[in-house]
Amino acid sequence: MTLFPDDPMLREYWEGCVAEQLRIQRCDSCGHAQFYPRPRCLSCGGATLSWVEAAGSGTVYSATTVWRQVIPELDPPYRVGLVDLVEGPRLLTLLIDESPLGAVVSIRWIPRDGRPPLPAFAATL
Repeated sequence: MTLFPDDPMLREYWEGCVAEQLRIQRCDSCGHAQFYPRPRCLSCGGATLSWVEAAGSGTVYSATTVWRQVIPELDPPYRVGLVDLVEGPRLLTLLIDESPLGAVVSIRWIPRDGRPPLPAFAATL
């Protein structure tokens, strides 16, 4: 399976998606968790970061409806939102239901032909 995009900084993230694991970085020095991946810790500046599997749950911080098609797999309108993961990072992601602000959500995976599945979030049952 070809990773998309083929960015070395994102390789571990996309490999996690193939395995249906949401992976984030954790600083080996201070324990700070971060996402979007970076070469240094946003908290202490440390350069030793490990990839860890996130729990896949969080809280909806913000949401909006998108009315334009950005990728072929998502027909508008669809919802995207900022989800505060339990580990701390805030993730921009697809919301697959009408979860209101503050709702507890958990990860789901949207399959795609020839590419890694996309993470999405929905209200926890």
